[in-house]
Amino acid sequence: MTRLSATGRSVLSYPERGATARRPLPDGYHHLHHRTRVGQGREVFEAAGAAVRTFALHRATGATVRADGPAAPGVRVEIALGVGPLRIGVPCEVIWVPQEPDRAGFAYGTHTGHPESGEESFLVEIDGDGTVWFEVTAFSRPVAWYTRLAGPLVPVLQLAYARLLGRRLRGLAASA
Repeated sequence: MTRLSATGRSVLSYPERGATARRPLPDGYHHLHHRTRVGQGREVFEAAGAAVRTFALHRATGATVRADGPAAPGVRVEIALGVGPLRIGVPCEVIWVPQEPDRAGFAYGTHTGHPESGEESFLVEIDGDGTVWFEVTAFSRPVAWYTRLAGPLVPVLQLAYARLLGRRLRGLAASA
C-alpha cells in the first residue's frame, strides 16, 4: 500500500463534516441513497464489512486505491477511476466509522482537489433476521469545470457506481 504524504495536506472542501451519519442531509447538494441486499448471515456480514473497511470493495471495481491504512477517522484516501490519461484521482479523508456490532463501514469527505464537494458513506448492516445490507449515502455538488459541465450526468454516474459497489460486495462476501 502506498502511503499518502502529509506534506501539502489539503483540507475538507465542505463544512458539513459527518452529515452522512445524520438525517436530513444538508440542503444545496445532490443526495444519493442506494441500498442493496448482500446476503444472509454473520459470516457474510463480517466478510462484507472487512471488504469495505480495507477498501477491497473499491479495488474490486477496478479503482486504484492509495490509503494511509484501513478505514479509521483521519485516514487519507485517494481513489482513482478512469482509464489512461482520463484516470482521475480524488483525494478524501475518512470522517467517521460506526462503532456498532451490527454496522461496519465508513464515510469519507472530499478534500480540495476533488472534482466534487461533499461526503459519502459506505455501510454494511445486518438485520435481526440475519439479512445483510449495503448502503451508500452521499451528498455532493460539482466543483471542477468538468463535473459542472457534465451537470445531470454526474448523479446518474454516481448511482451507477453505487450499484456496481453493491454487486461487487455481494460477490466478495459470497466468496469469503
